[in-house]
Amino acid sequence: MLPPNNESITKISKEEGISEQTLRNWRDKARKEGYAAPGTNASPDDWSTQDKFLVVVETASMNETELAEYARKKGLYVEQIKAWKDACLNANGGVAKEAARLNRELKDSEKERKKLEKELQRKEKALAEAAALLVLSKKANGDLGGSRGRMISASDRENAVQLIEEAMQAGASCRKSCERLGITERTFYRWKNRKSHTDSYEDGRPTAIHPEPVNKVPQEMRQKIIETCNSLEYASMPPCEIVPALADKGIYIASESTFYRVLREEKMLNHRGRSEAPKRNRPATYSATAPNQVYMWDITYLNGPHKGMFYYLYLFSDLYDRSIVGWEVYKEESAELASDLIKRITLKQGRLTTQPLVLHSDNGSPMKGATMLATLYQLGITPSNSRPRVSNDNPYAESLFKTLKYRPNYQPKGFATLEEARCWVSQFVKWYNHDHHHSGLKFLTPYQRRSGTSEQILENRHAVYEAAKAAHPERWNGRATRDWTLPSTVYLNPEKELEETKITEESEAAAS
Repeated sequence: MLPPNNESITKISKEEGISEQTLRNWRDKARKEGYAAPGTNASPDDWSTQDKFLVVVETASMNETELAEYARKKGLYVEQIKAWKDACLNANGGVAKEAARLNRELKDSEKERKKLEKELQRKEKALAEAAALLVLSKKANGDLGGSRGRMISASDRENAVQLIEEAMQAGASCRKSCERLGITERTFYRWKNRKSHTDSYEDGRPTAIHPEPVNKVPQEMRQKIIETCNSLEYASMPPCEIVPALADKGIYIASESTFYRVLREEKMLNHRGRSEAPKRNRPATYSATAPNQVYMWDITYLNGPHKGMFYYLYLFSDLYDRSIVGWEVYKEESAELASDLIKRITLKQGRLTTQPLVLHSDNGSPMKGATMLATLYQLGITPSNSRPRVSNDNPYAESLFKTLKYRPNYQPKGFATLEEARCWVSQFVKWYNHDHHHSGLKFLTPYQRRSGTSEQILENRHAVYEAAKAAHPERWNGRATRDWTLPSTVYLNPEKELEETKITEESEAAAS
């Protein structure tokens, strides 16, 4: 059965008369002892893996000579034994690599499974939170938001706490639940603590006991102030006279402002005497939505050739587009000259008397002269004047004069002749209307605003900024681009409410 004979068990059994089972037992015993025993007539290449492995083990410690001798005795080739040895080594290494690969794949799949489970839990939690917040919004009576320190009734507080707790039990976070109702987490927990301590959601501020300020006027002093003011000696005197009179006598009760405050609180500070009560005059407010609706004009000095000699610049501008619609330089201030100039301006602008027009100015004598007023009424123009002794009711005209007198080529030392002054003003008006980029017009020229090309120019600027933002959004950091919109209505001396409305409209236009 052993190499090189390699006779089969069946053949040996017939020749020797030994049972096949006994021969198999002998072959198994030989294999256990490390001998290759094929027990078949098969060629060495067809031997079993076990027999090949036993040959490799048996020859593992042999040198080349011993291996060659062993191969001849067993009927094998040295190359066959070496090939079987390489196969065994490769088989063992391949199994280890395959095991390592399978182990890595198993770990990766386990990691991916945990990741997917975590993502699923997150999405389920987010879905539950969204559903809870939706239910909270439907059940809530309304948003509790408002200014800081607002008073909220106990019933609204109790309802809000219950709804927030239900939403939190359904999977919503406390912060988002509170935001949905317009309150903060701190407010929510403060309401809960008040309920646990006082068994009530009522706001404690109305019933809280506040310590009186140390500088509060005592009741005795208040009474003394009232008695002093109503005494026969001081009954007809105001507090501003009573306090010094008392000081002359070496008496100090309270300050003058305290006297006024106490009398005001007691409803005893009213206007007395035949003089008219003081009034707070508000400036006239006008608005323009197109050119030739509101004009502003004023007169300013231009230095002449000698000290104390002046030329007078009459300047008319339009409120809507800030353009200079008319001007002239004269040697004197006169209502007649202003009247002639306004006539020429209305003809030049092609204005009909049926169109409303307001002409605003200060209270100078040329502005209020009879000739000027008669001309305005004849042309259908409504005159408007600044309040007495108020210098800022005609701000756009004053600003225009500053722009004029701070030009680099202005002659602060004076113009030699009237013609020279008129020539310089003519050049200034041309520059101002066509080349000056006005800050109040989003840096458009008055002519661009007046001619109607301003919208297209501003749209082009907006497109340039949007393209730059799209190319480099990190420069804007999430903010909107520059606002290039102009208000459709321009106001002269707007009231506070109009200014707030204007700011709101501009913010909304910028956001859109």
